[in-house]
Amino acid sequence: MKSCRRFLAFASSTFLIFFSLALPVLAAEGAEPDPVDSPAGLIFRWLNFLIVFGGIAYLIAKYGGAFFRGNAKEISASILEAGAEKAEAERDLHVVETKIAGLDRDLEEMREQARRNWAAESERLRASSVAEIEKINLAARAELAASERAARHEVREIAASMAVERAAALVSSKMNAEIRARMFQSFLSEIGKGAK
Repeated sequence: MKSCRRFLAFASSTFLIFFSLALPVLAAEGAEPDPVDSPAGLIFRWLNFLIVFGGIAYLIAKYGGAFFRGNAKEISASILEAGAEKAEAERDLHVVETKIAGLDRDLEEMREQARRNWAAESERLRASSVAEIEKINLAARAELAASERAARHEVREIAASMAVERAAALVSSKMNAEIRARMFQSFLSEIGKGAK
C-alpha cells in the first residue's frame, strides 16, 4: 500500500514536470517562423530532452527503487505464502488419499466381519433350531409316555372293574346260603384271632 502511494506520487510529479516543460513550446506555436527548425532549436530540443529525461531518471532513481523493492517484497511474500498454502494443501491431499486408501481396506474388513457374523448367526440359529426340535421331540415322547401310562392305568382299572364284576357275578351264581354262612363264620373267627 505504501509503495503504491509512492508510485502515484512519482507518476504525478513526472507528469507535472513534463507538462511544465512542454507548455512554453505549445504557447509559441503558430506565431513566427518556427525557431525549432534552426540549429539553435535543435540544440534546445536535445537539451530539453536531456533535462526531461534526467528529471524522470532522477525521480525513478529516488522513488522508483523503493517502490519496486516494496513491490518485489510483496510479490516474494505472496509467493512464500502461496508455497506454504500449496504445501499445506499437498499435506491435506496426502491425508485424504491415505484415508481413501484405508477406506477400501476398512470396507473389505467390514464385509469380512459381516460374513463372519452371518456365518456365526446362521450356525447359532441352526443349533438353536436343532435344540428346539430336540426339546419338542422330548416333550412329545414324554407326553406319549404319559398318555400310554394313563391309557394302561385306565385299561387296568377297566379290566379290574370288569374282573371284579365278573367275579362277583360268578361268585353270586355259585354261592348259596350255606356257603355264605360258613364264610361269615370263618371271617368272624379270623377277626377274633386277630383281636387276641
